[in-house]
Amino acid sequence: MVKPTSVKDVDQHEMVKHIAHFLKKSGKVKVPDWSDLVKMGSYKELAPIDIDWYYTRTASIARRLYIRSPTGVGALRRVYGGAKRRGVTPNHFSKASGSVIRKALQTLEAIKWVEKHPE
Repeated sequence: MVKPTSVKDVDQHEMVKHIAHFLKKSGKVKVPDWSDLVKMGSYKELAPIDIDWYYTRTASIARRLYIRSPTGVGALRRVYGGAKRRGVTPNHFSKASGSVIRKALQTLEAIKWVEKHPE
């Protein structure tokens, strides 16, 4: 007998990878023109190496919203933030890029996967 599974029962890395692959193959998600020039946050030194990083981030945000909804851009900036390396001084937490997260949310709204909360 097969045990019913939910989103929390599946490995999150595999799920995000499969959702990103689906978003890329479906052709509904259009990658922004600036995606090859942007960093993921002010704490990053370089742009992402992965060519399909936008699909992966959009899939990750979709999974996050499915598990913890409603969530805004500010909360997602904290989730995807990281440590800013400041040389000799200790690391300091820095939020992720709000523009990237906002554009990913707008993309998910355009394909009708998420909708805005009335408040």
